[in-house]
Amino acid sequence: MKTRASWREKLERVQEPKVVRIPPKLQKRFGTRTMLIPRPLDVDALIRQVPKGKLVTQSRIRERLAQACGADVTCPITTGIFVRIAAEAAEEDARAGKKRITPYWRVIRDNGSLIEKFPGGVEGQARRLRQEGHRVRAGKVLGFGW
Repeated sequence: MKTRASWREKLERVQEPKVVRIPPKLQKRFGTRTMLIPRPLDVDALIRQVPKGKLVTQSRIRERLAQACGADVTCPITTGIFVRIAAEAAEEDARAGKKRITPYWRVIRDNGSLIEKFPGGVEGQARRLRQEGHRVRAGKVLGFGW
């Protein structure tokens, strides 16, 4: 019986970032230029750079990744998946007793709303953000920037 890979294993899965032509299904939204398919560890590394008291949007993460790799845009689907993997791996690390984990709770949607798929859901993310001094109401952060 095959066991499911841990979130940490998914995060550290060996893969290289790829710059590809934007797929036809996404060209209406992003044009016909180039798109980065990032590595999970690159997404995790960017989240780790967000200092306490600050926040980052998923769009800003994608912009920074694209700039770093010389692409025009970064795939929003894989980036969202990799943000979730980073969050779940961080919680695995916390359960294993690690003190310094990826501060995934500092990642929010572009409109300031919280991410329901994070460990603990919106309530868990709101609790962590409030501990860092952010004001959260109705699943949204009031005033944010990085």
